[in-house]
Amino acid sequence: MPKQDRAVRTRAALIRSAATLFDRDGYDGTSLVRVSRAAGISLGALTFHFSTKGDLADAVIREGHALTRAALRRLTTRPGPPLETVVELTLELARLLEEEIPVRCALRLARERAGSGTAEPGCWSEIWLPDVRELLARAHADGQLRPGIRPSDVITLVEFLTAGAEAQSRGLPRDAKAVDRLADAWRLALAGVSGAPGEAEIPTG
Repeated sequence: MPKQDRAVRTRAALIRSAATLFDRDGYDGTSLVRVSRAAGISLGALTFHFSTKGDLADAVIREGHALTRAALRRLTTRPGPPLETVVELTLELARLLEEEIPVRCALRLARERAGSGTAEPGCWSEIWLPDVRELLARAHADGQLRPGIRPSDVITLVEFLTAGAEAQSRGLPRDAKAVDRLADAWRLALAGVSGAPGEAEIPTG
């Protein structure tokens, strides 16, 4: 195997092992020694590619972000009603959180390292929120949103649903799917849950 290919494979194996450990044990609970053992790669080889744990965590975040961007490109280039695309986009985000450890791990690492002074990559939501905003603006212009419903209201809904999907992806039993629960939530949101005429009253406590 050419030396360059071997280096690429080694780097990928380290990122995969680090993502699994960071996702399970957190940033503080993971060490370079444990990552090297999990990957079956010497500590010297690890530090050749990533000199610090912070560098390795940044690489995991970038991998999670790259997987997210690739999924968004597939969805946003397909034709279809913009509101439907927003729903499909959030379901895809839920699938990524459930099935792609680097994506789920990127969120945990960003939270745990917030305010630490490190130069970690940007927020995960910054990757997909611009697409959601653009799609909802188009849905509003096309009359896909009910009168009185603003795009910003739906953006808030999307953020809450996505946060819920992440939480459920960590705690659901193996026979349950966060993406299925998110689909159920969207069906309720799109249909409305109030049988009374007019707007439903929201309890304020």
